[in-house]
Amino acid sequence: MRIDKRDHTFDETAKEAAEHLLEQFWILRDKEPDKYQLVRQREQVLRTYFLEKMGFRLILHRHFAKLEKVPAEPEPWMGIQSFKDTRDYVLLCCLMACLENKAVEEQFLLSNLCEELQGLYPGEEGLDWTHYEHRKSLVRVLQFATEHDVVKVVEGDVSDFSYTETHEVLYEVPITARYFLRSFPRDLFQLQTVEQILAAETMGQEETTGASRRHRVYRMLFLSPAMMMKGAEDADFLYLRNYRHRIREDIEKHTDFQFELYKNTAMLTLTERKSRYTLFPDNRAICDIALQFASVVRRQQEEEKFSLLPDGSIYLTPLEFLHWLSLCRDRYGAGWSKQYREMDIAEVGRELLELLVEWKMAAEDEETGVIYLYPLLVRTTGSYPGDFKPEAAEGEVFYEEE
Repeated sequence: MRIDKRDHTFDETAKEAAEHLLEQFWILRDKEPDKYQLVRQREQVLRTYFLEKMGFRLILHRHFAKLEKVPAEPEPWMGIQSFKDTRDYVLLCCLMACLENKAVEEQFLLSNLCEELQGLYPGEEGLDWTHYEHRKSLVRVLQFATEHDVVKVVEGDVSDFSYTETHEVLYEVPITARYFLRSFPRDLFQLQTVEQILAAETMGQEETTGASRRHRVYRMLFLSPAMMMKGAEDADFLYLRNYRHRIREDIEKHTDFQFELYKNTAMLTLTERKSRYTLFPDNRAICDIALQFASVVRRQQEEEKFSLLPDGSIYLTPLEFLHWLSLCRDRYGAGWSKQYREMDIAEVGRELLELLVEWKMAAEDEETGVIYLYPLLVRTTGSYPGDFKPEAAEGEVFYEEE
């Protein structure tokens, strides 16, 4: 038997396969055979790299490839974006419990599933399928499950269930339903909090070996927009500083990312845009406004000399935040899209703040309402080109990285 040395080399093929594994929940062989083959060809080096650097387990099944990605810290954007209510998540868990009792390729009707879910759903409130919001929750869950190949639609469209509780859909259990949920190292009934679940991942690893800390640092870099220093004694950030040259060399050798380290922040960036990644800024108009707002923040800081907090951030009251946004609109608003030109400044502020928090450029104190703007916000600023004409609404924004 001839052994191909490339199978044990982290080359361009392995690099591309790693990108797909990091970006996708899983790669299904029947839907994306080319991507699946890339992973299969470099299975050994991928398995070794992800396990050593991040503690991630690579599963290569004859039907799919999956990298089990566990965050160092849970963040709001990591939720299921299509879900609107806690009930959605509870229903998803109940659905998985129902599927455990069914055989692969077994078919079942929506009406039968509804009966099973009513029996499994916890709490005194229960499920009432005559209630529109309850039906809508199940529709969101089943649409998500279908998109992620947890269930397969044989006949029907579940969206009509929103309007009538008697609507019927025929489903089938695919093999992938058995692998959607991750196996935990301990019985979940023994774990009461999110922190305990995350701690269970590293149980048995000695902190002195550096493996646990290395896994946390790499997970923050690869799964989060940025890694922020949490005080002068932040051991993880000190580790990042001490081993920055080794980390930079390793990341830039095995991926297309560039490692950037500042006084209080570390992040991975790309020199060229790739459609498979979720990047900032994207093509949404609110991202243009964020870039323009960043330029206003930089100018206000230079002119008013705000005192910086130890982590390099500045804090604003909600009124100050809206005032700065108003300055942004006065300066750049002529080129905003019609939607944002006509929107109340408070609504623009809410949408902008949500975006900034998602990208770890800002934070909001829930009790006081104080808004913290992090240094990462002003790393990239945007403005209109010199020949921009106000009457040409929705003008193109030019941005630069500081």
